[in-house]
Amino acid sequence: MLKNYFKIALAVLKRRKFFTFISLFGISFTLTILMVVTALADKMISPDYPDYKRERSLYIERIEIKNSKEGWMNSSNVSVYFLEHYVATLKNLQKMAITSGSKASNAYVNNKKLVIGYQYTNADYWNVLEYKFLEGKAFSQKEIDNAELVAVISKETKEAYFGDEKSVVGKFISADNINYRVIGVVENVSETVRNFNGDMYLPYSIAKENRNNTDVMGAYNAVLLAKSKADLPKLEKEFKQMIKKVPIPKDFDKLYCNADPFFTSVSRRIGGDSTNGAVAKVITLAGGFILLFLLLPTINLVNINITRIMERSSEIGVRKAFGASSKTLVYQFIVENMILTFLGGFIGIILSLVVITLINESDFLSNMRLTMNFAVLCYSFLACVFFGLISGVYPAWRMSKLNVVKALKA
Repeated sequence: MLKNYFKIALAVLKRRKFFTFISLFGISFTLTILMVVTALADKMISPDYPDYKRERSLYIERIEIKNSKEGWMNSSNVSVYFLEHYVATLKNLQKMAITSGSKASNAYVNNKKLVIGYQYTNADYWNVLEYKFLEGKAFSQKEIDNAELVAVISKETKEAYFGDEKSVVGKFISADNINYRVIGVVENVSETVRNFNGDMYLPYSIAKENRNNTDVMGAYNAVLLAKSKADLPKLEKEFKQMIKKVPIPKDFDKLYCNADPFFTSVSRRIGGDSTNGAVAKVITLAGGFILLFLLLPTINLVNINITRIMERSSEIGVRKAFGASSKTLVYQFIVENMILTFLGGFIGIILSLVVITLINESDFLSNMRLTMNFAVLCYSFLACVFFGLISGVYPAWRMSKLNVVKALKA
């Protein structure tokens, strides 16, 4: 039976080439955009170099202190004092990676200015994150304790500063008139992996900040690594209990700071709020955007399909007059629509591969490489089914209700 529906549907689609083309164009264009956006979202959310241990990591990025009575607040990253004096005491914590926000420095190569982004890190930063060392090694706790002027640089920085030098370990790189001895070179990190993509990494002991400052607010972020995936909820709970004991600065009455799993951390960052409402806000906005994005082309396809039905009203009337049931006509139309949808989906996948290749070659985001992986293809298949069913069911129902006499007169 399905085979017969399929043959009839193909014959109808060949005969009505204009509507077929319009439908294919709408479906393939929409799915291309959807797949490229999905590939980008997958790149940003899935574990990626060098942040591979997300399933047992918590992220600290923001702290807020509020004065509820006067209605104002201060917010920033956290301080080294906060991380080492409070967070480091957590029992379920295996290691903690500390890193500052990226700062810019100027270097000069052949009388040309080269802007080098640098960040300060601790020794365990290199144990929590899995950077690929092309040569050399990371700085150790001993080098941090001695406040040595050593640096780990990216491959991109090596090529820009040293040119074709085969090995640069032991050489010096000058930034803002300070000479750093290069001890390691790592593979470039994509800009989508926020907080971890840098041109140069330096020991946090050489930073100019006053290490004796007891403020909880500062310029650092942290990744807390639990002993195992099963211990992650324990570490999160322990952090929440600990944060309640942190003294609230004078003139404030509330303090917010969270150690979150990766997705929650991203949601808070987008929402710009340390309270629990930020996550719900971002999920609601994202859900609304996706629904709107899918709803508009679906309505468009529904209108195209209804127009296609009205053009075929006389054909439908004849078939009903010769005994075709409404159920048979509905099945036929849904099969037609599913064929169109999957053809559009196939074209959309090809177009998506072309667009992704162009984005990768253009280096739109530094060192970012999008891919069409299994997850993206699965989401694309579900989108095809969604479009096929939603845009086909209502027009098919309208077709089944056509009056035979009126249809024959049309």
